[in-house]
Amino acid sequence: MNNRLVLQDYLVFIFYFLVVAGYGYYVYQRKKKASISASHDYFLAEGSLTWWAIGASLIASNISAEQFIGMSGSGFKMGLAISTYEWMAAATLMIVAIFFIPVYLKNKIYTMPQFLNQRYNGTVAMIMAVFWLLLYVVVNLTSILYLGALAINSISGINTTLCMYVLAIFAIFITLGGMKVIGYTDVIQVFFLILGGLVTTYIALNLVSEKFGGTGVVNGFKIMTQQANDHFHMIFEKDNANYMDLPGMTVLIGGMWIVNLNYWGCNQYITQRALGADLKTARAGILFAAFLKLMMPLIVVLPGIAAYVLHQQGNFQTEMNQGGELNPDKAYPVLLNLLPAGLKGLSFAALTAAIVASLAGKANSISTIFTLDIYKKKINPEASEAKMVSIGKITVVVAMILGVLIAPLLGIDKKGGFQYIQEYTGFVSPGIFAMFILGFFWKKTTSNAALFATVGGFAFSLFFKFLPNIMDLSFLAQFGFAKPNAAGVYEIPFLDRMGFVFLISVLGMVIISLVDNRRGVVPNGLEIDRKMFKLSPGFTVGALIIVGLLVALYSVYW
Repeated sequence: MNNRLVLQDYLVFIFYFLVVAGYGYYVYQRKKKASISASHDYFLAEGSLTWWAIGASLIASNISAEQFIGMSGSGFKMGLAISTYEWMAAATLMIVAIFFIPVYLKNKIYTMPQFLNQRYNGTVAMIMAVFWLLLYVVVNLTSILYLGALAINSISGINTTLCMYVLAIFAIFITLGGMKVIGYTDVIQVFFLILGGLVTTYIALNLVSEKFGGTGVVNGFKIMTQQANDHFHMIFEKDNANYMDLPGMTVLIGGMWIVNLNYWGCNQYITQRALGADLKTARAGILFAAFLKLMMPLIVVLPGIAAYVLHQQGNFQTEMNQGGELNPDKAYPVLLNLLPAGLKGLSFAALTAAIVASLAGKANSISTIFTLDIYKKKINPEASEAKMVSIGKITVVVAMILGVLIAPLLGIDKKGGFQYIQEYTGFVSPGIFAMFILGFFWKKTTSNAALFATVGGFAFSLFFKFLPNIMDLSFLAQFGFAKPNAAGVYEIPFLDRMGFVFLISVLGMVIISLVDNRRGVVPNGLEIDRKMFKLSPGFTVGALIIVGLLVALYSVYW
């Protein structure tokens, strides 16, 4: 098996690099004289991103090495069920477009800390600004850099450390042009991402078909459903070995909603793509992103299942071993190494596009939060527009350097990238989401309640994580909320823990707010008008199509 790139591959990759870099430079120069000194234009591309650029940028920022490598590995291990993260995201995006984005735009909110400051107070906003900076640098930036470098190393043989530096430099080059450059280059990134990803899927399904004496991707898919029928169920029973990762109906009516609503609705580097547009454009962009989300399992999950079927037939026995144990995260790189010259370069470009676009999105959001919510408010309130843009660019470079330096020290590859990100963000997302959702839609919510959700949500997440070491939770097993691990200790599934913490956070916030209200505390309000939730006919039709497709998919693969 060849884990090196040849001349044709490098030519394809160089073509991709020149197209992205050249187009990014063109966009930068075209808009430079008119607006590059304006901070809102630099950080948000205010009023200049089209719906298709917003939608593509949302997907480019979201899809990265943890999907290509981690989700393909999960497809190898547990099958199509891992697609729930993608398909439920499509439903979540509809909710964000209908209910969240109108609130942000109506109140001229550009960053998540700004929302918290406007709705609660400066203390809550500053705590969360610092937290988000740490999370984006220590968890998101590092995991994407490290996993991306490992993936590129496995298919090209290029030194992992060198890969990290090259990825970081490429991402900095894109990010320094501002949100406008990121948004429009993301359209090209998504094109390469989808095209290269579909090529890999096509080759993988063909390999399965040929292994069983047939031809064609349709035949390959049919064989996969026959040979790995257990890998084509979306809802796991309690006796499934992967129940702890995806606990049954929780993916439809439980914690999966918290994961997605927090990620897509309360996340700076995601919502930032739509915050500089008008409502109609923002909603259209989010709708486009939702359609793209529906097709992501074709690119990041089916190859993993194909690798599983081939592995069961005796293929990749050596390549997928690491330290004497089977490593599912090697599934996607193994398939890439089977691609012919040229096509391998295309898939290599697709993987690089996903990594660089995601890095640029994170770096821009780190820059935005630090500059607008910390530097401008606490360090230099009199900073000019040009100074803020300059500080934003310095922040991008510093964040990327920190990411490169600390990524190898965190043991990301030992945890698995997808699990690494979900585990550490999951400790705080229930409390954050509770703080946002009540802040949006319950006028009585106070800043004390928000502080409880921030600190208490994290504390309760830790409590439920270590609770199995304190008491026997076997009584929860009958309800599907606990399952014994290898040592026989009953643990609560990760998504269920998030659901419990969210409910506790909401209850605590309601009680604290009611007590504060009786003491005469008057909460800060948001400007909300029912008319802003009204939907256009086009958006309504698109949303109904997405809902119909989701119902069909879950019905067929229940």
